[in-house]
Amino acid sequence: MRLLLHSCCAPCSGAIIETLAKDFRAEGRDPSEAMAIFWSNSNICDRQEYDKRKAEILRYAKLFGIEVIEDDYDHGEWLAEVARGREDAPERGPRCLECFAYRLLRAARYAAANGFDTLTTSLASSRWKSLEQVDEAGRRACSQVDGVQWWGRNWRKGGLQPRRNEIIKEQNFYNQTFCGCEFSKGLISRN
Repeated sequence: MRLLLHSCCAPCSGAIIETLAKDFRAEGRDPSEAMAIFWSNSNICDRQEYDKRKAEILRYAKLFGIEVIEDDYDHGEWLAEVARGREDAPERGPRCLECFAYRLLRAARYAAANGFDTLTTSLASSRWKSLEQVDEAGRRACSQVDGVQWWGRNWRKGGLQPRRNEIIKEQNFYNQTFCGCEFSKGLISRN
């Protein structure tokens, strides 16, 4: 398996990256060769916020020697493809499903073109996201490309949620208060 991890942010990715690196080492594989991180987040509504989040995943991935591949950032395209006609949809509604599908299709296409055979995402670690929507989006994305399988895993289980919170504190991560799009600002409270 050569794995591509779509990362929505460092706080959601931290425990996943740590666990995957440990698992690959236990198999005798170098995590830097067994996986890479795909940063595809055109949903983030302003460039300053995008850059702040990107800096955190770059910093953390460097600790493990894992490459971060940055997708093109185009919030205007994201709005046109995902949000148009769904502006008033609630969180966890159809806009969110299409957002996940948009980003995971970009990741699946990159994976297929660059020798990765498995795709997963840190979106499945956030308690604010619908696991069913994330899984549906991942399956849909991978069904549209050849040679890439979807690894739909609940990254909240197996002690990963508490470890996620510990890593956020240990790394002093910038921990955002909204998913990134203008529609989610102020809707999520991180108590």
